[in-house]
Amino acid sequence: MKKSLLSAVALTAFIAFSGSAWADILIGVAGPITGPNAAFGAQLQKGAEQAVADINAAGGVNGQQLKIEIGDDVSDPKQGISVANKFVADGVKFVDGHFNSGVTIPASEVYAENGILVMTPSATNPKLTERGLWNTFRTCGRDDQQGKVAGDYIAKNFKDAKIAIVHDKTPYGQGLADETKKNLNANGIKEVMYEGINVGDKDFSALIAKMKENNVTLIYWGGLHTEAGLIIRQSADQGLKAPLFSGDGIVSNELASIAGDAVAGTLNTFAPDPRKNPDAKEVVEKFRAAGFEPEAYTLYSYAAVQI
Repeated sequence: MKKSLLSAVALTAFIAFSGSAWADILIGVAGPITGPNAAFGAQLQKGAEQAVADINAAGGVNGQQLKIEIGDDVSDPKQGISVANKFVADGVKFVDGHFNSGVTIPASEVYAENGILVMTPSATNPKLTERGLWNTFRTCGRDDQQGKVAGDYIAKNFKDAKIAIVHDKTPYGQGLADETKKNLNANGIKEVMYEGINVGDKDFSALIAKMKENNVTLIYWGGLHTEAGLIIRQSADQGLKAPLFSGDGIVSNELASIAGDAVAGTLNTFAPDPRKNPDAKEVVEKFRAAGFEPEAYTLYSYAAVQI
């Protein structure tokens, strides 16, 4: 809460100062606009665009209009730094993004060195906001919070399960898996497998064979929806009857498209659905009227700009 209050004060003061020097205030929106995580990039972009439209319709900020510059980092840390450097060169003063923790962490250092505020709607790795950077904030929760909720839930509802913890080796995926593992172990539950795979892998036959050998009955996944969907579908196809439990990284309608009917029974941790917040009713209706369902991080992105 303290960080959120500080961010609101700092952002208001910074934009007020910037508005006196430019006819328009340029803000950056950064995320995976293309690539396998483009669904999440669309959420960030749509959320920011609607927030900017609403702010501008109400007169802008101190009479200045907001303009958006989109940066496509394709969920790649190196590309994220390139996007950050372009934002610096173009005079961006505030960034809504990035999506991935592994991209946001290095990019935020570029922004800090160049006087740019960054508010991520989705990067949940605790390290992001524990480095003491003056400019870096989030509108979402953290992996240690998700790990505790997941660990406690599994301990209560799957106490006799044989658990495989699988992650994608990224700061987000492995970080989430490790937090969940820590809380499971604290609850007296020891996993039978702990494995890392690579982002972009498509054939999980070897992993599934190993899980079958270990009689796995529950998969905990630290990663995003694309690999999760493939693991779910291929597990079902290969006769492994084990539901998948994950975090906020699988919250996309694309998960069901990838996993097919096998998606039934999948579990995940996520904050209460912001679409159900009465205060969000009007803006949710705007998104739906435009043909876009504001799932997952859309409203978190909207809030990042509104702050």
